[in-house]
Amino acid sequence: MQRTSLSLAAAAAVLGAVTAVPGAQAVPPPRSAVKPQPPSAFRPLQQSAPPVTTTVTDGVTLTSLSYGSRAVSDDRWTVHVYLPVDPDGPLASANTALGPRATADRVANALRGKGFEPRVEEVRTPSFADLRATTLGWTVRIGRYAQETGASADLARVKAAGFTGGTRYVPQDGGDFRAPQKVHVMRVDFAAFRGSLDTGFGPTLNGTEKLTDLMAATGATAGVNAQWFYNNAPGGLYVKDGRLIGSATQGRAGIRFSGGGRSFDVDTFRARVTLRAGGASTEVDGVNRIPGDVWNCGGVGGDVPTEKPQHDLKCTDTSELVRFTPEWGQPPSGAGAEAVLDAAGTVTAVNTSRGAAVPPGGSTIQATGASATWLLSHLRPGGTASVTDEVFDSRGVKVALTPDTTILQVGPSLVRDGRVSVNAVGDGIVREGPDQTFTYNWTVRANPRSMIGKDERGRLMIVVVDGRQAGYSEGLGVAQAAQLMRQLGAREAMNLDGGGSSVMATASGGIVNRPSDSTGQRSLGTVLLLRP
Repeated sequence: MQRTSLSLAAAAAVLGAVTAVPGAQAVPPPRSAVKPQPPSAFRPLQQSAPPVTTTVTDGVTLTSLSYGSRAVSDDRWTVHVYLPVDPDGPLASANTALGPRATADRVANALRGKGFEPRVEEVRTPSFADLRATTLGWTVRIGRYAQETGASADLARVKAAGFTGGTRYVPQDGGDFRAPQKVHVMRVDFAAFRGSLDTGFGPTLNGTEKLTDLMAATGATAGVNAQWFYNNAPGGLYVKDGRLIGSATQGRAGIRFSGGGRSFDVDTFRARVTLRAGGASTEVDGVNRIPGDVWNCGGVGGDVPTEKPQHDLKCTDTSELVRFTPEWGQPPSGAGAEAVLDAAGTVTAVNTSRGAAVPPGGSTIQATGASATWLLSHLRPGGTASVTDEVFDSRGVKVALTPDTTILQVGPSLVRDGRVSVNAVGDGIVREGPDQTFTYNWTVRANPRSMIGKDERGRLMIVVVDGRQAGYSEGLGVAQAAQLMRQLGAREAMNLDGGGSSVMATASGGIVNRPSDSTGQRSLGTVLLLRP
């Protein structure tokens, strides 16, 4: 749903808001953009083997690091029994990984009644910039097994007794500084590297491509995965060469760079896209995304169930204006209305359904619900319309969208001004509501991670940590990822898409890390490339 105005003061107020999280204590926003975590909250990862460094090209090095080790006595598999969201809900269809202590005790007692010996374990969040360390919830687990096969056998018994659950590898619970980790660090010294940092995607934004294919197509020296992607398209603010071609998740972290990466900064961003026609103006809800599908939430108004960022959650809005540019490809079809604008801003067509192609250099404005009524009332064939793009940083200052400006919104931020700072609630990686399964699995537990930053010497850092590979590399929780980036010397750092998407490659050596998907590297929405 479009809205007609948003003052910078209001935008700043939204940026400063802190969400209350069940089971967690939110704190007021800091005065500055940085509120570092206490140093005592972290322990450095310990190298278990000498680093191996190779030269990719002039000014670009790649270092492979091994941390931690497998502990024969502690590294075990376990059966993780799921809890119902409703404390009195049925156990046979429970699907949450953790919950309140009373719910965990109820499930544990029911398991004991069936002859099992469960244990109830507390899960705590680390301290974040906008959230104190606290209890996230409680889990119920059974047994400790040297191999996953043992856990799987007992899981079958648990399910046969009327419960639900899965198997978990305990070292992947997150926060264990002793767990084995394989880390790949690429450093780019622009004093010697004559190339540039760039973003890339396939023939259209509406589609995915593998990193190695995009590197081959562009002649890139190296690359890494970048943004999340939903409905086969990237999610989050995307400004490429000064053109806004991706919707913002309002207030989430991102990187802004120019000079081919020589100027690099981590910040939070908001965007405002305004459509003007016939003396009237209104705000456009999104750019190059499916109308009504607001992935990661954080839209501009009318989104359900929330307008605040919520990572990996699809909010919906039945009344939207969405702009499509030539980068998208063929826009989606459906009910509603649309206007077709040529490169000069002339309205060449107004249609009572959606799906017209985007003219070269022009755009289409698709409308649904009440927004379709607004569009049909204000745009006429032969008339003119204009679209204005504005991006604001964390201070509410407008960002100059020059041809040399690139912004890629992912997040959360990890390091700001040389200090660990993860805006977990504000960035939406702590979920609203009673079910904290996502927060537990994505934010607290260990996963493969990809990150980008800048070190004390001004060198670009691209880092991938392998994960979900028992005994080889477990991965990191978000707080540990921030700690690692600071340990590696980052002054600024931001999280990229991770999990099975985490991949790093060089033109000379191919894929550097071990992607966690059994099928290998995924097709991706956007990538970051070092181009010669």
